[in-house]
Amino acid sequence: MIAKVRQHLSQNEALLFERSSPGKTGYQLPDLDVPDVDAAEALGAENVRAEIEGFPEVSEVEAIRHFTRISTWNYAIDHGMYPLGSCTMKYNPRINELVARIEGLAWAHPYQPESLAQGCMEVMVRLEAALAEITGMDAVTLQPCAGAQGELTGILLIRALLEKRGNPRKKILIPDSAHGTNPATATVAGYAIQNVKSSEAGVLDVSALEKIVDQDVAALMVTNPNTLGVFEENIIHVAEILHAKGAMLYMDGANMNALVGIARPGDFGVDVLHLNLHKTFSTPHGGGGPGAGPVAVKKALEPFLPIPRIRQAGKRLAYDYKRKHSIGRVRAFYGNFGVLVRALAYILAHGGPGLRNATVDAVMNAVYIRKGLEAYYDLPYPAPNMHEVVFSDDRQKKHGVSTGDLAKRLIDYGFHPYTVSFPLIVHGALMIEPTETESKLELDQFIEAMISIAKEVEADPQMVKGAPYGTRTSRVDEVTAARKPVLRWKPA
Repeated sequence: MIAKVRQHLSQNEALLFERSSPGKTGYQLPDLDVPDVDAAEALGAENVRAEIEGFPEVSEVEAIRHFTRISTWNYAIDHGMYPLGSCTMKYNPRINELVARIEGLAWAHPYQPESLAQGCMEVMVRLEAALAEITGMDAVTLQPCAGAQGELTGILLIRALLEKRGNPRKKILIPDSAHGTNPATATVAGYAIQNVKSSEAGVLDVSALEKIVDQDVAALMVTNPNTLGVFEENIIHVAEILHAKGAMLYMDGANMNALVGIARPGDFGVDVLHLNLHKTFSTPHGGGGPGAGPVAVKKALEPFLPIPRIRQAGKRLAYDYKRKHSIGRVRAFYGNFGVLVRALAYILAHGGPGLRNATVDAVMNAVYIRKGLEAYYDLPYPAPNMHEVVFSDDRQKKHGVSTGDLAKRLIDYGFHPYTVSFPLIVHGALMIEPTETESKLELDQFIEAMISIAKEVEADPQMVKGAPYGTRTSRVDEVTAARKPVLRWKPA
């Protein structure tokens, strides 16, 4: 039995092809006040297309209502909570959008002369300064257009510095609790990968790290807090171990949502990190973009940042291309400018205390969910969590129910599923990140739904395994759907 189901979806909607009737149109034109012209004769028969066979014929109101109704099939942050957190979706304050639509910013052309781009350049300079202050680093580039590209940029910067010192070294160390893009980044940058096992507490094993850091290690890529939501409490010691051997500490800043205003990576020994503006600083993201992955570095790495850099030239700002140690461009022009505008708007609207409050709220919300659910779901790593909490499906697996089954059942309760089966360090993981967005009422409804599902597993596991029931389609063959997607509708 589903308690307090939240319905915002309209599931029954015929196709436009099914609504079509010959002769219907969505427009009405006045009578011609000029002679008729044969299109084939005027344009050439080869340039005139015949009627589209089977094309639906509907009225304007039918078309509008159809597309409005099917828009409700997409879950959105405006509908409800995304338990999978900042990685994909959290609420973007509308003030961000208002600022990004200011005409002089929205319509700025990338080829316009510097004299006409001073406002845009100042936006970027101010954002760089804000991100440097927030992270405790010395310089920032805004050019990378995504977190993964930011990672690659950061590792290329490390490689460039080490090459200048005479040896780029051979390998990158990556903890098993790191984000999945880290190994790919290091490989693309030309490094071999060496995995570092986590301790039983779910953090870096410092004693194991000391044994493997040698003259071949270029850097350690650490996500902090890591993908378990646990802060690497020995991070200062980790930095000291690496620096003593001439290696560098790279931090994946995807989880800065748990640190902003409380701790600065530059203060605990990080040499370079990337940020995800869509995760921490509330810019739109989803479906592959837009995004931005600024990279912040310590002073030693600043000469290698991508060109162009913005510098002060008298009373004006100017682009600086004459940087002999730069790794070159990593993105056309200066990055995804609209995303940068939104991030600066978010930062300025909050101010320092407001950003810190958002972090505190994000951590508090995750801990609140943990306390509400830990009696019903297995918690493999009981260390204090921060912005997210990771359960496993061990208790439910005894009844044949997996994390995927639980997630699909959650859809029936009106919530988007949490992150399924990640991180890989936890078998059958349920990663839940509420972010700072959600209220206590929303969290209580989510907790109630998850508890109800846990009880359903105990009472009738087969019912949970058959979910979802309230969607337009039931379970699909996900493997076939991925390998053989149906992208075109064919009339019967």
